[in-house]
Amino acid sequence: MEFLFLEPVFKEAIWGGTRLRDVFGYEIPGDTTGECWAISAHKNGECRIAGGKYDGKLLSSLWKENPELFGHYPGDQFPLLIKIIDAKNDLSIQVHPDDAYAGTHENGSLGKTECWYILDCEPDTEIVIGHHAKNKKEMESMIRERRWEEFIRTVPIKKGDFFQIDPGCVHAIKGGTMILETQQSSDITYRVYDYDRLSDGKPRQLHVEQSIDTIKAPFEPNESRPVTEKVPGAVHTHFVTCNYYTVDKYDIDGVFSVEFNKYFTNVSVISGKGSVNGIPLEAGQHFIVPSESGECRFEGTMSIICSNPE
Repeated sequence: MEFLFLEPVFKEAIWGGTRLRDVFGYEIPGDTTGECWAISAHKNGECRIAGGKYDGKLLSSLWKENPELFGHYPGDQFPLLIKIIDAKNDLSIQVHPDDAYAGTHENGSLGKTECWYILDCEPDTEIVIGHHAKNKKEMESMIRERRWEEFIRTVPIKKGDFFQIDPGCVHAIKGGTMILETQQSSDITYRVYDYDRLSDGKPRQLHVEQSIDTIKAPFEPNESRPVTEKVPGAVHTHFVTCNYYTVDKYDIDGVFSVEFNKYFTNVSVISGKGSVNGIPLEAGQHFIVPSESGECRFEGTMSIICSNPE
């Protein structure tokens, strides 16, 4: 069964930059490009298959018409969305809902559980993860009174760090950071605070009431810890298994063979170059390994991040 390579979709943003072009060679739409939707069947940014038997087909069409490619995974929509995010400037302070809240309040949308792998960042960069409110009442008063310095919790980051962001967790990527994000296929974000920035002369929309509804208080850090092992031809790091996905990284040096998940596997080449089953690969390529594809033989010096649905 042939691999499904995809044409990425790009999104401009007030906080975006040019590193998607500078680092990965993508043809981006402008100098404020914030996101590459690399593997997506979401209606707000859907990828087409690039080459092969299904060339030009939308990923959502394959999901409906060829369920065997995905191991007949349950559900009426492709469950995951893989992005690369280039934050030249700070993103808003935000939170995502879970499936139950999104299903009720966002026209049946999935919620948004996500995770971040730090591809690169400038020295002394931080990100926002969580808050300092002791309970729901204090969280609400801090937000309504705009006590942002008291409220917002930041942590230092470095290249190679990994963070799981569960629904209800306040978070924000800060300027100078580039990440690979694995998430549920959802585009629901509630902005708590946006630094009073203007877009086209107007403040961007905030979602204060939805944020207060969905932020969990007190904040409880996610306890997942990466586990690393040496395997023939690679160093394998398991980052997380949650209700929606499993995420792993393979730093390949030489020949590495693997047989993936029974459903399907999303693969992103984040650095280096090589091949898979004789097909050339380089940083910035993304593809899906269909169900029952058999053994994948990688050769070269490269790092890949793989995600499977749970």
